[in-house]
Amino acid sequence: MQNAIFKDMLVLELASVLAGPSVGQFFAELGARVVKVENAATRGDVTRSWKLKTEPADTDTPAYFCAANWGKESLALDLRQPQDLQKLYALVTQADVVIASYKPGDAEKLQVDYRTLRRLNPRLVYGHITGYGAADARAGYDAVVQAEAGFMYLNGEPGGPPTKMPVALMDVLTAHQLKEGLLVALLQRERTGQGQVIEVSLLAAAVSALANQATNYLVAGQVPQRMGSEHPNIVPYGSVYTCADGKQLVLAVGDDRQFGRLCKVLGLPALAQDPRYRTNYSRVQYRQALNQELRELISSREREALLTALHEQHVPAGAVNTIPDVFALPQAQDMLLCHPQAKPGIRQVAFSLAGQERIRISPPPSYGQDEDTKVQH
Repeated sequence: MQNAIFKDMLVLELASVLAGPSVGQFFAELGARVVKVENAATRGDVTRSWKLKTEPADTDTPAYFCAANWGKESLALDLRQPQDLQKLYALVTQADVVIASYKPGDAEKLQVDYRTLRRLNPRLVYGHITGYGAADARAGYDAVVQAEAGFMYLNGEPGGPPTKMPVALMDVLTAHQLKEGLLVALLQRERTGQGQVIEVSLLAAAVSALANQATNYLVAGQVPQRMGSEHPNIVPYGSVYTCADGKQLVLAVGDDRQFGRLCKVLGLPALAQDPRYRTNYSRVQYRQALNQELRELISSREREALLTALHEQHVPAGAVNTIPDVFALPQAQDMLLCHPQAKPGIRQVAFSLAGQERIRISPPPSYGQDEDTKVQH
């Protein structure tokens, strides 16, 4: 049996870049028919032009676009043209979900806002992504929101400059928020028969993801600062150490028992009884001194042998992997989307359902390849 939970669902994607398209691919991976409606006036999703220097100049499915557009049809429409708008409306009458990403007011100008579309289909679930919410007309850009939401300020080495995350994490977080909202709305529709609109902004998604860094300030009154890979509340957690062979590993010791086992593996069990390090609270106070001791102990060990010993003692630790290292892992191999006519992509669905196989989906579509898209009854 294939994992086609949404096999009878029609999703219309009026979104571009990463957040909205990630949600579209999520539904495609679960069996939905996803029609990516691309702006004919601008030759489609802007990420079709975001190419690495190693990619062909004439490709319209570069690596960035392929990150979030598997399993879709591509329909090129200029929604300012009445005949194209009517084509969209014909699809809306049969659609279950619309995913939109417009600046406040733009969807209304194009006549594709929720209030307009629900007249055509009261069961429609409409997910709308903005940068800052309905009251702020600015467009949302991941790097800017990373700065405004505090992530850049917190990311980087102590004394170093604020640093952007290496992926568009605000887009990814926003996509997850919208997936959750859409799934809740679909569940509610099963009970009420009525659709609704779900609104999520990049800024709100980012702020909600500050998690313990937010409550360190709100509850404890401590203003978080850049700490490299260190953790403000736990030691050693996130700390990176270099082994004798020049390879690096990270520790994530969450409690005192794990710290005791770490010291035993490193051949210095007495370290765990040092009053400065006996509890996590005391280790936080003496962070620098402990890290110096751990650096010296770990620097004499080969990484793979040390990791094996740590894992055997249930001490949380792992190698600092390159991206090629990551995709050599069997768990990462299982996340690949494969098609005989395309290079691999990455799944948006990271869970599995018992007794159901994942469906095979088509590779990212060329621009406008589905001009003859029809309503399917």
